[in-house]
Amino acid sequence: MRTPEAAAIRADAGMILRLGGPLLVNNLSVAGMGMADTVMGGQLGARSLAAIAVGFSYYGPFMIIGIGLTMALSPLVAHAYGRGDAGGVGGYLRQGAWVGLATAALLVAGLCLVRPALVSIGTDAQILDDAVGYVHAMAFGTPALVGFQLLRFVSEGLGRTRPMMVVAVLGLATNVAGNWVFMYGKLGMPALGAVGTGVATAIVSWVMFAAMLFWVARDRAYAPYGLLAGFEPPRPARLREILALGLPIAGSLLAEGGLFSAAGLLIGTLGATQIAAHQIALNYAAFMFMAPLSMHSATTVHTGHALGRGDAPAARRAGLVGIWLCGAMMAVSALGIVAGRFGIAALYTPDSAVRALAASLLLLAAAFQISDGLQVGAMGALRGFRDARVPLLICVLAYWGIGFPLAYWLGVKLGWGPAGVWWGLIAGLTACAVALNLRFRAISARAVRARGL
Repeated sequence: MRTPEAAAIRADAGMILRLGGPLLVNNLSVAGMGMADTVMGGQLGARSLAAIAVGFSYYGPFMIIGIGLTMALSPLVAHAYGRGDAGGVGGYLRQGAWVGLATAALLVAGLCLVRPALVSIGTDAQILDDAVGYVHAMAFGTPALVGFQLLRFVSEGLGRTRPMMVVAVLGLATNVAGNWVFMYGKLGMPALGAVGTGVATAIVSWVMFAAMLFWVARDRAYAPYGLLAGFEPPRPARLREILALGLPIAGSLLAEGGLFSAAGLLIGTLGATQIAAHQIALNYAAFMFMAPLSMHSATTVHTGHALGRGDAPAARRAGLVGIWLCGAMMAVSALGIVAGRFGIAALYTPDSAVRALAASLLLLAAAFQISDGLQVGAMGALRGFRDARVPLLICVLAYWGIGFPLAYWLGVKLGWGPAGVWWGLIAGLTACAVALNLRFRAISARAVRARGL
């Protein structure tokens, strides 16, 4: 039956898919870099793969903080664009640059402390040096990562998502080539193994930042916003606006990403086979997560544009459509993982023990796919409403009040190993998905009532 409401829903779904399509390619390319690191590292043996896994478990929270703080620019710019404030768009980028500069300095300092941190948690001595070298190499690329994200989220907020797609594909090609050169010692370079993965990724960060900066500088579509108009001193009011949204977003991302990093570090104390299998299952699940993550970002932008125009009912509808799309995508992903788990594990490693354990963990990864999709969809819709503080509280309680205690108790105390840790992850994600969706329905309904509709 064709009704105005059904037509509006189809239009929202179409717009989210159009915005999210290039972001999907971007996200899959970024995830492809992680998959390439894992697959190519797996060819060197369980020890190298475990070093990459532990090193990334330490690096991941720092990366999340950098992305989270800059992610605030996407809904802020989307609102400015929706209300026709071209000058405000450029102002957000220039003030965001100050936030990014301070963030990058703090992140690099934290990454340099990796060795004492890994030693303190009892990381296996056989993989310690490679894990530390990997993180030190990644630190070199961190300032470029932050710079790229600043440009990316401003462009995303404007609804211009194609540049990120092109730049990410370039990054993926550069990453694979860099891994081949630095991991395996090609073209006269020394074979650095796991450390070479970090070197290649750092180079990729600088390549992507330079490419995105060139695109923004040369594309006339960005000219009305004066993004690179020149130096602007810090503006306290705008900095507070960015941080008021960016800090809770970073906190929410850190609560989830930190949970997965902590799970990796817990499993890292159980041996190389266990951590290698965990890394395979987690890496593949993260790869599939890129589909709803792209729709999450598109939902934020589409919802933000509607709110910038003052259309709260359209914003609520856009958010609900985005959540449904994210959940549907992950339902398909779960079926694919169940059917192909043995082949997926075999793709990563020739080690039979690692393959068998990874296949069993992939079944658990399939179990949380739908919850993961629903929570990221709701988070995207809430960010479009510039609602971040209560979602932060929800994430902290779900992941660290439920997920991590269960992961530790089942995996370590009861001796269930990696499977117990993954059951804790499932519980945390499910609790978060339910609470975030209830929050979106409440806050969007309140916004509609505030308009007197």
